[in-house]
Amino acid sequence: MKYKIAVLAGDGIGPEIVDQAIKVLKAVAQKFDHEFDFKPALTGASAIDEVGEPYPQTTHDTCMESDAVLFGAIGDPKYDNDPAAKVRPEQGLLKMRKDLGLYANIRPVTTFDSLLHKSPLRKDIVEGADFVVVRELTGGIYFGEKGRSEDLTKAFDHCVYSTEEVERILKLAYSYAGKRNKRLTVVDKANVLCTSRLWREVAQKMEKEYADIETDYMFVDNAAMQLIQWPKKFDVMVTENMFGDILSDEASVITGSLGLLPSASVGIHTSVFEPIHGSYPQAAGKDIANPVATILSAAMLLESLDLPEEAKAVRNAVNRSLEENIVTEDIAEEKACKTSEVGDWLAENI
Repeated sequence: MKYKIAVLAGDGIGPEIVDQAIKVLKAVAQKFDHEFDFKPALTGASAIDEVGEPYPQTTHDTCMESDAVLFGAIGDPKYDNDPAAKVRPEQGLLKMRKDLGLYANIRPVTTFDSLLHKSPLRKDIVEGADFVVVRELTGGIYFGEKGRSEDLTKAFDHCVYSTEEVERILKLAYSYAGKRNKRLTVVDKANVLCTSRLWREVAQKMEKEYADIETDYMFVDNAAMQLIQWPKKFDVMVTENMFGDILSDEASVITGSLGLLPSASVGIHTSVFEPIHGSYPQAAGKDIANPVATILSAAMLLESLDLPEEAKAVRNAVNRSLEENIVTEDIAEEKACKTSEVGDWLAENI
């Protein structure tokens, strides 16, 4: 089979880690007799520097013409440290989500036995933790009307959701729960927020359609606490944009390294696969960044193309690399491997 994959390497360590994922995908193609046609495109600070905008039309066209998008990271200190900057790399990410209809972010959180000691939580708390955070991605406070008063002493950000948006994300979350342990936790703040009350009303109607799945409801502050106290109690968690942004970052530290966690952004037109970490500009060009999250994102990409055996081959190789300490300096116990060495080892192992 032949597939088109848009490659948006982005900024900082993005190009290095994406290169390793491409090595792995090429090994998969060779092993399973597929053909991946990689189409590079600009995004983030690198796109601003070259064409003046962080998500140019040519990049969007490339994404729309592709079966999936492999994405690295965006962000650059020269924009982070300039509050007056009118164009920022992150604006490209929001535009990509909106234009591609990326309405759901999927973050699996899985612990690795060989790395339990790296978690900031006790081994007995995190051992066996395996859940998915489903975050609504194109609505809520991040996309609502916002502004400042004329005298700049007041500011506002509107949080808006429609029934259709809530139904769409809940349907996806239920589909994930149905393939896993049949438990769904809906996270909101329905005791305070009108938008959360809409979420809960819609969920309570929809749960009757999924009688085989256990649905429970949790206020976001309680969910934040229980994620740390009892992470093993969760199977699939679904929530709105800002809550999901915060909770998924909180959940990510459970494994002990941000460099291990992949994500997918499911879209109407195509889907984007990326590591959850940022551009880590301090490490750019040093060949020390952990590529595993990007490589596991490539495994999710393979699953989206209905290639489960190929995805399993990637995950098995990653598990072997962790067991044999073929890892970068962020999680190495002894001698650390370079980013490129990890990619080479995984490709060869596959």
